[in-house]
Amino acid sequence: MALRSFFSRPAEGPIPPARTPAPDPIPAIIEAVSDPLIVLDGFHIAEANTAARRLLGEHIVGDYVRLALRHPGAAGVLGGEDDGPVMLTGLGGHDRLWELSAGTIGPGRRLLRLTDRSAQRAAEKMRVDFVANASHELRTPLAALIGFIETLEDANTPADAEIRLRFLKIMADEARRMQRLIDDLMSLSRIEADRYSLPGEVVDLAALLSEVANDIRSARKDGDRVETSSNVDRAIVAGDRGQLSQLLHNIIGNALKYGREGTPVRATLIVKGDRLRLSVADRGDGIAPEHIPRLTEQFYRVDPGRSRAVGGTGLGLAIVKHIVERHRGQLEIASIVGHGTTVTVELPLAPHQLS
Repeated sequence: MALRSFFSRPAEGPIPPARTPAPDPIPAIIEAVSDPLIVLDGFHIAEANTAARRLLGEHIVGDYVRLALRHPGAAGVLGGEDDGPVMLTGLGGHDRLWELSAGTIGPGRRLLRLTDRSAQRAAEKMRVDFVANASHELRTPLAALIGFIETLEDANTPADAEIRLRFLKIMADEARRMQRLIDDLMSLSRIEADRYSLPGEVVDLAALLSEVANDIRSARKDGDRVETSSNVDRAIVAGDRGQLSQLLHNIIGNALKYGREGTPVRATLIVKGDRLRLSVADRGDGIAPEHIPRLTEQFYRVDPGRSRAVGGTGLGLAIVKHIVERHRGQLEIASIVGHGTTVTVELPLAPHQLS
């Protein structure tokens, strides 16, 4: 009786609803990460975020992991022998480098992470190439200087006067070439050090263009080829005056070097809306399309012999590119073989120029 009354008495309070299992948070978590992430259940792919599917294929969920990620360097991590990291090349392109690492997130479950190290490798390669190129560029004139000095040590008679004068001129040219190179290397270093700091000066680029053009006309025998035009009297930008002057000298100087003798170099300044557009055009031999993407690389030359003959260091356009980037602008190089080349720089106007 007591037992029956216990089961028959009414429940105290409402009966709570049945608890529904919480959703698995892992898919949402891995989707929030930009690196390719893969969740393994045993040796099969249980989950993969968008980045992983984009890299390895939309079909990979449910696949055996060694089929989805076929790379000999990944075998140890995929087999669970170690957690990495290991470097993998060739995924998503022959020049891509990925770092694969793994970690346990539950019984029989592991998380694989692929981190793109391509930019890091490219930066390291650029550093190595830069040191090698700079060393080569300095070694060549230095070897010439040493050779001529050794020759002059033996050319001490009055009959050697003409030879001494000729050799001394060559030595002076080689020394100036080294000086130009060192100046450009130091300039490039300073610009790169400041690349993330916005320039704080107010610069009238229209006035600066006129000033630089006059300087070039007075300093160079072929300076009278420089022609300038502008659709405004003032073009105010937030900038570094010294760097913008160097940019103008480099672009106009290049146009004079590589334009045909006697042909004009036209520097045109146009203000439209909130942008300033500076174009410098020459009438030269032009540049083949395959070279144009590499023109702003340090020490890259289309014709190394001609570049050295006209006094180029191979750093002029690299310096221009870094100055434009620091000023939050855009650089464009267009060329037609046999007709000439146009270098265009676009910069934002200072706010008070717009008011």
